[in-house]
Amino acid sequence: MTKKQNTTENRDSQSLSDDINLEGDLTVDAVVAANVEVQIEKIAERQRQITAKVQIPQPVEQIWKVLTDYEALPDFLPNLAKSRLIEHPNGGIRLEQVGSQRLLSFNFSARVVLDLEEYFPNEINFRMVEGDFKGFSGSWCLEPYSLGEYVGTNLCYTIQVWPKLTMPVGIIENRLSKDLRLNLLAIHQRVEELASKQPYV
Repeated sequence: MTKKQNTTENRDSQSLSDDINLEGDLTVDAVVAANVEVQIEKIAERQRQITAKVQIPQPVEQIWKVLTDYEALPDFLPNLAKSRLIEHPNGGIRLEQVGSQRLLSFNFSARVVLDLEEYFPNEINFRMVEGDFKGFSGSWCLEPYSLGEYVGTNLCYTIQVWPKLTMPVGIIENRLSKDLRLNLLAIHQRVEELASKQPYV
């Protein structure tokens, strides 16, 4: 069985430099230290699956704490304008998020309401129940790894996105793949900053 498209982006130093200039909140050290792998798979004509992976040299619990502090996410994630917990009819976790960025010559803002399922400490699944896409879902996966006496985490973020007809799928694919890379770099940096303030023992 062959996938219609499965590409790994290898960004050169110039494009990394462009992202650093674009997102001034990310330090050069964080970008250099973290190697983020991004894969794009075409699962239908207008549907894409995008996966981003990074290794973070901190325990799973530290990354989990950052990922599940949902209302603090806009404090450090580029292009996330809003993230707030809202009432869930069945008592689960429901999150409203608004992403805002500039695409070509116009401002683009996408709103989603997500239902989340947490499986501590390894997985967080989410799916859109309302929003500006025809479909949007995905997951965070956290896997511990050891390097000698040090313990770190392999963090994987996967989304399946189905844009509405009014959204150019190529532009959405390109923007989201960049966003996933920047988000994982920002999470890497956030985890390291918190660890430096409260060293893990």
